[in-house]
Amino acid sequence: MGDSAMRSVNRNLSSKITPVTVLLAIAAIAVLIIFSTSFIVVDQTEKAVITTFGKYTKTAEPGLTFKIPFGIQQAYHVKTEVVQAEQFGFRTDKAGVVTQYSSKEYPEESTMLTGDLNIIDVEWIIQYKIVDPKAWLFNVSDKPKTIRDISQSVVNLLVGDRTILGVIGPERTAIQEEAVQMMNDKFNEFGLGIRVTQVQLQNIVPPKGVQDAFEDVNKAIQDMNRLVNEGKESYNSEIPKAQGQADQVRQVAEGYASERVNRAKGDVARFNSVYAEYAKAPEVTKQRLYYEMMEDVFKDATGVELIDKHLSNFIPLKNIGGGAAPAAPSAVPPAATPAVAPGAAPGAAPADQGSDTKGAAQ
Repeated sequence: MGDSAMRSVNRNLSSKITPVTVLLAIAAIAVLIIFSTSFIVVDQTEKAVITTFGKYTKTAEPGLTFKIPFGIQQAYHVKTEVVQAEQFGFRTDKAGVVTQYSSKEYPEESTMLTGDLNIIDVEWIIQYKIVDPKAWLFNVSDKPKTIRDISQSVVNLLVGDRTILGVIGPERTAIQEEAVQMMNDKFNEFGLGIRVTQVQLQNIVPPKGVQDAFEDVNKAIQDMNRLVNEGKESYNSEIPKAQGQADQVRQVAEGYASERVNRAKGDVARFNSVYAEYAKAPEVTKQRLYYEMMEDVFKDATGVELIDKHLSNFIPLKNIGGGAAPAAPSAVPPAATPAVAPGAAPGAAPADQGSDTKGAAQ
């Protein structure tokens, strides 16, 4: 029963499959193959390099692109918008929220000699993008090795031009910036078709054998810098204050100097005016000056009378005690007619005109 059913089905199929049906099926399959190999879809993050029998033809932009089927033209997709990276001195086992790094060391990549002949371990990362898909595919055969060799040579050169403290500290940013420029120059020279976007220095430490001693030195340097900064802060707070005090003293001195100069000029002008008057009438001026001097000397004294040195008479100048001066025969200067001292004989000889005066306290 089963065998007869199978034979019946075979007879029906053989009656339906005709040469025309077979040709149509072959044609449909051929059309599918042609369409599947004639169009490619280029992603937004990449470009496609089209080759004809292995020779470069064109670079296809993102989207749907036609190519000759049956293997005549081939398409190579190149990630041009994806940032790629190379690690030196370390490796990442698993990237994520908590990145896991390999415990294996790579001293052949990280160990370097600084400009002051110290050994240092430097770990770094370079990030780059492919900017020329054609050059990336055809100009260099071993692209990863070329990238790593050039990157190592550039970083070794930059580290070798600096001291170990400069590499660890203030020169770190300069090394990264110069490394980007120098690597791009080299990659352009080799026609690699990439552009380095960033160089990041990671761990920079001395070798393990001297790391403890180096940390002590680094701590001492930090203490030195701290003390220097504190000194500068103290300097900036004290020096302006001292400068202000110095300016104040200088201004006071300049004011005092101006005052003395002006006073001296006034005294000179007064002396010149007196001298001019003296030149006109020497005797009168001499007497006036004598009166003014005596008045100025004894103006604050009390109970004092002026007499000549022979005590023969009073000088009729002024009653210093505040009362009226005693009457005198005539108001003449002491050089002409000196005053008569109490108790002296009338008609006593007058005092010497050139004699000195002497104050006697009563």
